Amino acid sequence: MGDHKEQPLRVGAAVRRRRRALGLTLAVVADRSGLSVPFLSQIENDRARPSTSSLEKVADALRTTAVELLAAADPACSVDVVRAEATELEPEPRMRSLVRGHHQLHASEFTGDHDTGREFQHRNDELMYVADGAVEIEAEGRAYRLVRGDTMYLTGGVRHRWRATVPDTRLIVVAVAEHIEAVQDRAR
Repeated sequence: MGDHKEQPLRVGAAVRRRRRALGLTLAVVADRSGLSVPFLSQIENDRARPSTSSLEKVADALRTTAVELLAAADPACSVDVVRAEATELEPEPRMRSLVRGHHQLHASEFTGDHDTGREFQHRNDELMYVADGAVEIEAEGRAYRLVRGDTMYLTGGVRHRWRATVPDTRLIVVAVAEHIEAVQDRAR
């Protein structure tokens, strides 16, 4: 009960993300699509479900396809429980996704170590939380040691790598999803 089930898709957030990524106003999309601004606003706020024809008009106005908008849509549920025992872990190092689907938030749990030579640089901000054990994180050329309960916040664009310094370390990484344009170009 309360677990994620197949739900209808909410296309509104995908339409809004695409429109904002293109820097368009609702008025411009309305003009391009032949649909009204109030109707487009209702679509973006999931108060109206567009017909196939209307969705295709919106997609054309946003220079994409209805299929792409549906692929980027959010499930209609607002609660999704990811159970530990029902989650398949990837082989060593163990990693599991804590959020299913295509959402604005992404979270993963890493247990054990991983390729310590691998450097990461994500477009959007992220938070690293040590649930158990300890890690050493190198960020922008400086080393930090974090132990159980510690967190590190990294602004989008910061180069970093990490390694577990204690066996069976559990590291939770929470980030704004890559498909979201959450970070403006920051001066480096």
